[in-house]
Amino acid sequence: MKHAENFAFIDSTNLHLGIKALGWQLDYRRFRIYLGEKYGVTKAYIFIGFSPLQQQLYQQLQEYGYVIIFKPVMQLPDGGVKGNCDAELVLQAMIDIDQYQKAVIVTGDGDFYCLVNHLKKVAKFAVVLAPSAQNCSSLLRKAAGKDIAFVSSLNEKLAYKRKGPHADGTA
Repeated sequence: MKHAENFAFIDSTNLHLGIKALGWQLDYRRFRIYLGEKYGVTKAYIFIGFSPLQQQLYQQLQEYGYVIIFKPVMQLPDGGVKGNCDAELVLQAMIDIDQYQKAVIVTGDGDFYCLVNHLKKVAKFAVVLAPSAQNCSSLLRKAAGKDIAFVSSLNEKLAYKRKGPHADGTA
């Protein structure tokens, strides 16, 4: 898929939590390079809940070449936050549909079943990149068919290895 004009649509929460559950951290800089080299991704949207405390993270992601689409987060009764960006991801994929050749959908969430099916019908689907086989909905697997890959298999290539602050907000 090199030399293509492909866009990536990244469900940041699903990707981050899926990789974290495997016990390692994704190097977002390397991941952006990988998307370009492997899938011809020229624009990589990352959909993320907005928190004023994460400015360094957002700045780093932009420096790495991601286009950030924010959603306000909601405070949950247990003190946690929720910033579900599924609708924003689907909407952006549809807004830009005439600007890209193929879409790379980065998530394991079955809510994107209908998006993948539609992109396949209009010949705009490249691949689903799910965090791991364990973190991938059977519905999404069914929609993607053979066009599915797992970030977990790229641990050696994409695991965060440097010391100091990095793009997941931890030190």
